[in-house]
Amino acid sequence: QVQLVESGGGLVQAGDSLRLSCAASGRTFRSVSMGWFRQAPGKEREFVAAISWRGGTTFYSDSVKGRFTISRDNAKNTVYLQMNSLKFEDTAVFYCAAGTSTIALGTEYVYDYWGQGTQVTVSS
Repeated sequence: QVQLVESGGGLVQAGDSLRLSCAASGRTFRSVSMGWFRQAPGKEREFVAAISWRGGTTFYSDSVKGRFTISRDNAKNTVYLQMNSLKFEDTAVFYCAAGTSTIALGTEYVYDYWGQGTQVTVSS
């Protein structure tokens, strides 16, 4: 079992930066892959970024590539999402997820555990 708690969301202006954190507890954090997803009002939840359990491999959606950076600190059991050059269309609830899969990290079904989400609102 893994418990995930996101933090760092808020209201920012377009062009600003924000860093989300996801603190994990329970199962050995080092053995799980981590991902960030988001859900905008009226839309399906979509993949944002993922990182392998060792942190050596990262994946990004095309919409955030070059602006967002995912990282993890296994000593702190925490995964981060640094978001730069935020756009109005980045407004969403952001969720972190954990799973034991090492493939298909851009798909929801490989993740077993989910946080409650943190709201990110970008004003234009």
